[in-house]
Amino acid sequence: MRIERVVVNASPLITLFKSGQAQLLPALFASIHVPDAVWREVVAGSHADEAARGLANAPWAQRLAPLPLDPLVLAWDAGPGETEVLTYARANPDVRAIVDDDYARRCARSLGVRTLGTCGVLVLAKRRGVITTVEPGLRALTDAGLWLSPALIRAVLHEAGEGGNG
Repeated sequence: MRIERVVVNASPLITLFKSGQAQLLPALFASIHVPDAVWREVVAGSHADEAARGLANAPWAQRLAPLPLDPLVLAWDAGPGETEVLTYARANPDVRAIVDDDYARRCARSLGVRTLGTCGVLVLAKRRGVITTVEPGLRALTDAGLWLSPALIRAVLHEAGEGGNG
């Protein structure tokens, strides 16, 4: 099934804005939802912060009003942003949750919520012809502060058909 609607957590938004790659989101997805807790976390930075300024001015970002939290998601005791992202995705099965946090991804798997990570956004962008290679995007993400293990970088490059065998 083609991914058209996403709900995004703070870390992917922050690193995509800081790496200059946030434009991939509206290029890939028809609807980009940002829960209230995530919005507040991202825009809490200073006005000079790329992510705070970028999200506040992104016409494609659909800010969600606070919603009743899913008790099954709450039981995982994740952060407020992750909890709202997973609650929304669980209530809307056609929405993919973009989260990087390992704990949130484990929670999502256990609750049947489909996820995509920030690196997965790059792979999807290559598959859909939005970008020609993921390697510069991965480098930009790490330069923006996203820690990616060498094994993950190799796996993402391999998934994108750019090698990653060694």
